[in-house]
Amino acid sequence: MLSDNINKPINGESQLKRIFSKIIDDLGIYYKIGLTTDFTGKLFNEMYSWLGFTQDKLNDVVLTPSYVATLLVKLARVNKDSFIWDFATGSAGLLVAAMNEMIIDAKDKIKSPLELEQKILKIKAEQLLGLEVLPNIYMLAILNMILMGDGSSNILNKDSLVDFNGKYGFGKIDEKFPATAFVLNPPYSAEGNGMIFVEKALSMMNKGYAAIIIQNSAGSGKAKEFNKKILEKNTLLASIKMPIDLFVGKSNVQTNIYVFRIGEAHQKDEIVKFIDFSNDGYTRTARKKASNNLKDTDNAKERYDEVVNLVRFGKSKLNIFTEKEYYEGHIDPKNGCDWNQTAPIDTKPTLNDFKKTVADYLTWEVSNLLKNADKENESLKK
Repeated sequence: MLSDNINKPINGESQLKRIFSKIIDDLGIYYKIGLTTDFTGKLFNEMYSWLGFTQDKLNDVVLTPSYVATLLVKLARVNKDSFIWDFATGSAGLLVAAMNEMIIDAKDKIKSPLELEQKILKIKAEQLLGLEVLPNIYMLAILNMILMGDGSSNILNKDSLVDFNGKYGFGKIDEKFPATAFVLNPPYSAEGNGMIFVEKALSMMNKGYAAIIIQNSAGSGKAKEFNKKILEKNTLLASIKMPIDLFVGKSNVQTNIYVFRIGEAHQKDEIVKFIDFSNDGYTRTARKKASNNLKDTDNAKERYDEVVNLVRFGKSKLNIFTEKEYYEGHIDPKNGCDWNQTAPIDTKPTLNDFKKTVADYLTWEVSNLLKNADKENESLKK
């Protein structure tokens, strides 16, 4: 196995150690000065080509863009006291985004330097947990967390659907991880397009929020039974249609973000916020030699902030978006196929529509009369 080769010593040093040493020697300074970034997110696509899993028939490992990872974390209402887990952690990009958000919140709320230092250590050691079954991807997740100054978080090389009992992997190994937030970008080959991971994770939680990005067919039929089971104990708060080119160069599937409140069964009269986020303000390209394939061309940062506020507070936060893109509706918790709705189109003509139609008709009629008059004049002249 390739994973064995990664740890095989050559001249007393493994390939894995050589990779770590090289990267830390070259780039460690940037982490010491407090840079917050999903480091292996930037390396992922390059390493992807030589790690070996590119030949897997079920290769659906697609990196979540960092700005989408941050969106998921904010939608899951992560703060300094959250306990957050990811059941298909990949390169740990979502956990890095969560850690950054938690540390930002801690710095904002805690004024004592000593207390802040202790809190950051606790966040890294006790408040993050990720599961990744593929050994080679797991290696990337460990690299990611080490370079973020965190060699102690619970990143486990386990199958979250089969081998995970909900307990810490390191440190408090006999204690349950008290999860209050769940984020996920699942492998689309899994049952229900990956909703099986959502059902499993939420069944192990008592409270909190979850935000997942997934193929939107999961909300319109591919995961019907999982969805119905999820809604027996959790509430769907929002369904967000993402841009079709979000994963440009890797995947062209339509994705949605689904946001849940955990621990409360979904009532049929519950308001669900449906948001068409097809225009997220970014223009993407897949050019290999381009220095920047992502450009903010239409208030992207403000749009992402507004989506978070709309999900949390409702239509009073409408600013850039209109009611054509934001719709408050309902789902049937016993259906499981009605999670992807759009604002209804009002086809009833208004008085202004009628006036415009009449004006257009009169303009056309007058134009024809003038043309006919011109033709008659021409005939008389002949």
